[in-house]
Amino acid sequence: MKEWPWEKQCSFAGQVGYKGIEIAPFTLAENVDDISADQRAKMVQAAKNAGIQIVGLHWLLVTPKWLHFTTPDDDIRKRTWDYMNKLADFCSDLGGKVMIFGSPKQRGSVGGLTKEQATQNLIEGLKYCAPHAQERGVKILIEPLDHTQTDVVNTLAEAVEVVKAVNHPAVQTMFDFHNTADETEPFDVLIKKYFPYIKHVHVQEMDGRYLGTGNAVHDYVPGFRALKEKGYTGWVSLEVFDFTPGPETIATESMKTLQKIIAQV
Repeated sequence: MKEWPWEKQCSFAGQVGYKGIEIAPFTLAENVDDISADQRAKMVQAAKNAGIQIVGLHWLLVTPKWLHFTTPDDDIRKRTWDYMNKLADFCSDLGGKVMIFGSPKQRGSVGGLTKEQATQNLIEGLKYCAPHAQERGVKILIEPLDHTQTDVVNTLAEAVEVVKAVNHPAVQTMFDFHNTADETEPFDVLIKKYFPYIKHVHVQEMDGRYLGTGNAVHDYVPGFRALKEKGYTGWVSLEVFDFTPGPETIATESMKTLQKIIAQV
């Protein structure tokens, strides 16, 4: 829906039955500094007019292109951490509460760093950003991504290790049904094991297409049952990477399939 005006995105999402919307900042501007206070206020009002909430941000570090959170380049690394703080400001200004830290290319090991060294830089950066995020009422959620996307934080277990190392309430993790290729345990087992750290959920088909094009309507039910059993009250966000069917089809069919899953829980 990024080609649509913001007002139309919000209005359509509300009409189809969504209660909230997540924002990828790069779809709005190259740099969040370019989004004025007035523009931010208008975005909030458009969401309110549509009867939906702005949940938070994802795809945090796609632009500006120089961003890299774990690079051995001290200047770029520090500037990226400072930019993360600006994203927390943007998120908070919109009323958002979570920032999903995926951005695989901007957190993976580069410049001769080992995975362990890059992970340590990730931890130090999150320690730097956590106090400001907390001040703005925002949580930074590390998203586990499989090894084909990045070499830093591939599983929920690794994400929780980072969360524990940072040791700050503003840094937690989340669960993405799609991004579990490196996991060795079923959805429900993972959710129950790491539930105290899971503050957000993403859902789409395992191949990245929208819900309803694969087996999610059956395969994800145990995971949703585990979420219900554990008393999850956060957001479930419908995500997609194949946009070719068009926003109307993706949004409508995803919602229908999610409702079918929930009906079995």
